[in-house]
Amino acid sequence: MDNFASCSLCSTVAKRFQTPTPPPPSNYATRQRFLYSVDNLSKLKFMLSSSVTETCNNSVLLLGPRGCGKSVVLELVIADLLAEFPDMISVIKLNGLMHTNDNCALKEIARQLCVEHKFLFSKMASFDDNSEFMISMLRECGLAHKTIIFVLDEFDLFAQGKQKLLYSLLDAMQSVTSQAAVVGISCRLDADQLLEKRVRSRFSHRKLLFFPPSEEDYQRLLEHIFFLPVDSTSPSDHAAKFNMEFQKIIADDGFKDIICSLLASDSTVHSFLRFLFSAVSSMDLKSGFPTLENFKSALHCVERQPKFEYLKDCSHLELYLLVCMKRLEVKEKATYNFNSVMEEYKTIRDHTLPHGRGVCLRAFDHLLQSELISFTDGKGHNQSIEFRPVKLLISFHQLHQRLKLNDFSNSHLLKLFDQAGQKC
Repeated sequence: MDNFASCSLCSTVAKRFQTPTPPPPSNYATRQRFLYSVDNLSKLKFMLSSSVTETCNNSVLLLGPRGCGKSVVLELVIADLLAEFPDMISVIKLNGLMHTNDNCALKEIARQLCVEHKFLFSKMASFDDNSEFMISMLRECGLAHKTIIFVLDEFDLFAQGKQKLLYSLLDAMQSVTSQAAVVGISCRLDADQLLEKRVRSRFSHRKLLFFPPSEEDYQRLLEHIFFLPVDSTSPSDHAAKFNMEFQKIIADDGFKDIICSLLASDSTVHSFLRFLFSAVSSMDLKSGFPTLENFKSALHCVERQPKFEYLKDCSHLELYLLVCMKRLEVKEKATYNFNSVMEEYKTIRDHTLPHGRGVCLRAFDHLLQSELISFTDGKGHNQSIEFRPVKLLISFHQLHQRLKLNDFSNSHLLKLFDQAGQKC
């Protein structure tokens, strides 16, 4: 294959990373959805469109782990509604990580409303002033048949403290003249249970659950990105050969192991696309075809994590403590500290303690300094580390990979770890 054809095919594949799904047409039935829940997408659009067309108030929570498409689905729905009702929707966006208190969040709502409606914003306005302004804007927009959509990202962070913002917002939506919708996004499945009674009574309790993409979803995305169309835009014989070579790769058991290893460490779409882009970037332009080695090197780049390097330097005792913590998590221990870890350590060592308690405490402290574990309370600095609750900062997969390294002394640890994994 000549260099021009190779560069053309590689460029075609690389461009697809910028748009993992085709530009969506207006008709939902003809859209090609690779990773996003069509069911949740249609339900969310129905809820928000009813606020526009039927002049009613709605509130809904989008719940699911990070990277499963909650924000993407919401953006798709809002884009459709803005195209369908261009002058009837106003979108206000907040993030719990940025707007850390009620006063700051309400001030940001007032600022965005002022920008949207070309009003003069006052930075000196108090919480009550901004609250009254928000209520009056909800009333005026309702009379003008304009819907305000409030997007609260990291919703669970807004549910901390006195929840004055949530109460003021949901209470204002109880008026018959208001026309608004509140969409909360959170990775906590119990986010609605964090609400106070007065806030919960004003919330509609609608929840849409999102799940990580399945292996079949990733398979379809992989084929969409890599398989080239045999048309006039590229040499048909080259495209056919490219597709044939890639078909051989995805049928290889080694490639399947690579994908399983990648998804075990990070199953987000962003990580998957970064992995594929790295594989394409290492393709040989002379041949113009991907190889299994390209994907192996891409996996190594994606999985290169500092914490795994720290794991490699852990002593045998420190690995024992980490395995004990993982076993406690499998046993659904809500919290654990050094003392409970030591009890588990004695259990797997037949109630004997090969090392002194002081030696174990120093190993525990070294794990804290390496940031492989951390305290969960965020306070109690005057309290002894033996009694403060901790949590693991490494994944099940990372610890398993460390124990699988060529070390005969880890065989017993790996057996204990696999026994704990079978109970998951």
